[in-house]
Amino acid sequence: MTFHEYGTQNEKVIVLIHPSAVMWDYFSYLIPLLERDFHLLIPALPGYDESNPDMDYTSVEEIASQIAGFLSARNIDHIDLLYGCSMGGSIVIRMLADRLIAIDNAVIDGGITPYQLPRIITRLIAARDFLMVSMGKIGGLKLLEKVFSTDEYSAEDLKYIEKTLGFMSYRTIWRTFESCNNYRIPDPVPEIPGHMEYWYGDKEQKDRKWDIRYIRKNFPQARLVRMKNCGHASMASLHPEKMTALFRKLLQ
Repeated sequence: MTFHEYGTQNEKVIVLIHPSAVMWDYFSYLIPLLERDFHLLIPALPGYDESNPDMDYTSVEEIASQIAGFLSARNIDHIDLLYGCSMGGSIVIRMLADRLIAIDNAVIDGGITPYQLPRIITRLIAARDFLMVSMGKIGGLKLLEKVFSTDEYSAEDLKYIEKTLGFMSYRTIWRTFESCNNYRIPDPVPEIPGHMEYWYGDKEQKDRKWDIRYIRKNFPQARLVRMKNCGHASMASLHPEKMTALFRKLLQ
């Protein structure tokens, strides 16, 4: 797994974990707003790394462990702010549960929580999502415009997604959905030290209903934050200044 670093001279560490169907540069608007004051680490997750197109996505559990292991090898013993969006939010949840590294603040932005459904149902859901994204991969930009909400994605955004899907393998697409739907969390969920927030856009509130319920049940200390005029995974690309201000407030 490749890690991209900025602001290495700074003391406070921010780790940013991207969602699916994009690459690590999903955070390109955030980097210049944060690198002068914070040490940024952004992993290019396997299966979504254009520089390593032969690598496939593995699992939420394995990637969470690898990120913690990389930081430990760099003698980074704690993260001041860990952020993950959608698929990246699943990895944040698993890292919190693993407790392999201290995390002062965690932000899960529209993160996918383990489905509380029979296994056969979750695999059917994964198959549906796999087919939807695979259709976008096969059909190109015109089909992507139908598959993805044009209210949230501009033509430029769709071209970027088309580029990412172009080198993603079908194995990566399947493993992403299958793993995010079914990754394991210890039962009972261990107590999570530090501050934790779950963000969701008002335009995706219905879609995140089960995830919000899971967070309320298993992480009662988490603060739920509803973002106005936001859809799924849109903060970093559409509202980077607002996102930066929220990060700075958490890190005061």
